[in-house]
Amino acid sequence: MNTYSDTGNAKSNQSEYTVTEISASLKKTVEDRFGYVRIRGEITGFRGPHSSGHCYFALKDDRARIEAVIWKGVANRLKHFPEEGLEVIASGKLTTYPGSSKYQVVIDNLEPAGAGALMALLQERKAKLEAEGLFAAERKQLLPYMPQKIGVITSPTGAVIRDVLHRISDRFPLHVIVWPVRVQGETTGTEVSNAINGFNEMSDKPDLIIVARGGGSIEDLWGFNDEIVVRAAANSDIPLISAVGHETDWTLIDLAADVRAPTPTGAAELAIPVKAELDATVASLKARLQTALSRQFEKARSNLLAAERGLASPDMLLAMPRRRLDEATGRLGRGLDLATRKKRTHYESMAGRLSHRGLSASIARNYDRLDALGRRANAAHMNKVQSTTRHVVDLARRNQNAFENQVVRTKARYEQAHRLLGSLSYKSILERGYAVVRNAKDTPIASVDKIKSGDAFSVELKDGRISAIAAGSDITSPAPKKTAKKSDDTTSQGDLF
Repeated sequence: MNTYSDTGNAKSNQSEYTVTEISASLKKTVEDRFGYVRIRGEITGFRGPHSSGHCYFALKDDRARIEAVIWKGVANRLKHFPEEGLEVIASGKLTTYPGSSKYQVVIDNLEPAGAGALMALLQERKAKLEAEGLFAAERKQLLPYMPQKIGVITSPTGAVIRDVLHRISDRFPLHVIVWPVRVQGETTGTEVSNAINGFNEMSDKPDLIIVARGGGSIEDLWGFNDEIVVRAAANSDIPLISAVGHETDWTLIDLAADVRAPTPTGAAELAIPVKAELDATVASLKARLQTALSRQFEKARSNLLAAERGLASPDMLLAMPRRRLDEATGRLGRGLDLATRKKRTHYESMAGRLSHRGLSASIARNYDRLDALGRRANAAHMNKVQSTTRHVVDLARRNQNAFENQVVRTKARYEQAHRLLGSLSYKSILERGYAVVRNAKDTPIASVDKIKSGDAFSVELKDGRISAIAAGSDITSPAPKKTAKKSDDTTSQGDLF
């Protein structure tokens, strides 16, 4: 029943609600009615995490959309991070946002809507990383033939690590370092990439890295498709073998690794050779080397015997040299006698030409030549001394004249400067009856304004200085006194005080 007030407005007995009360009631109704839900839709409006770390976007289908939010703590734990255009199944709590009169779903789990969506996402990510060149063949490294140390990244509790260690032990036992990681779940990508980077940063690095995991579904192997894993594998300085899943399984780390193994056991087989086979190969090579050396020695022995048979005997080789020696020995005695006779004849001829008189004459001639050379040398020396003496005397005379001229010129300039200095000096003005007044700091005073009553000052006249103190309350410039004009003066000097 409605009643009317004096103003004519109808009053209602229906209860009134504030906006906050209505919003809270709607929020409680929605949360109680739906609670925890699973929603399938396509992600739209996702631009990456907010600066706060929260993710805001919407889920849509062909006829409707609903706002969605993932809080920062939940986003860090998600196995599949939101991506624009990805069809997903979101699990969470349906609620309202009173600030804008909207309802939204607060997501605590997110997964792609089926294997088809994951494959589409995988193909898109593969194309992106391939465009960056992370799968290029020129980036691949060769595996070391005989590694001394191998790093294995896998779960420490699964069958994979036992298979790998067992196969390495069977083929060629060596040092193995195991880096334990989770091979399934949302932290797989981060742990595997950290392990690859950790091996590369070790001071004592392994020669080879094996990333191993057993088979599984695409969801189980999804952590090995993370970008951080692919980039860590592509940028590894240590050769890396990917052994993830069975032979039919493939992940993006297989494309970035240097070598892909069909199974973890196959990775161990690719990493190291079989020790027994190496021993057999070495033994075979050793036997072949010994056989080749024996054959080479036998061939050399045969060649030596053949060469020996082709050589002449020592007697035959020395027969002709021996004969030539005998003939030379016979000619040597005769030649010695002939040479002795020739030398004796030549000596006797020389002795006949040598006499005491001839030697004396030769010595006298040499003495005369030596005496003549001495006289010529003394004469030349005296001439040189006289010429040098005359030149020195001439230089001394010229130097004395130049010095005297320089002294005269210097004295004239000095006297001229002295006269000029005297004419410009203020003392010449003092001679005419003027005086210079200076204050206590010995600074000339040019005006009476610069001195006050009681100030000390000095007066310099032509024959000395006198000290004085200014008297009177004011110092003024007195009128000049009239003096009789002299015939030689055209101006008069007033009294300074």
